Amino acid sequence: MTESPSTGRVPSDVLDAIRKSQDMMVDATKRLVDALQSVRASVQAPDLPKPEELVTNVYNFTEELLESQRKFAEGMLEATKPLRSAQEGPAAEKGGKN
Repeated sequence: MTESPSTGRVPSDVLDAIRKSQDMMVDATKRLVDALQSVRASVQAPDLPKPEELVTNVYNFTEELLESQRKFAEGMLEATKPLRSAQEGPAAEKGGKN
């Protein structure tokens, strides 16, 4: 189970639901492919990249995008650190008591 103190069980439930829906989609796609095998020979497909290449390219792009977003978020945290430090100042160090 994916669980953390800040996010709890919700992300785990969401991931489980996503996995189930993905499994259903794969099964439906397999059935569709089986049904379309009979008409495949009569249809001319354009020259497209291989599916494996598409998946690789999409995931490579997504990894780069996610890394870029992480760097952006970390930069924003660093840029706002002085404001957060001011809020967390001496009162926060003493447990918030006056």
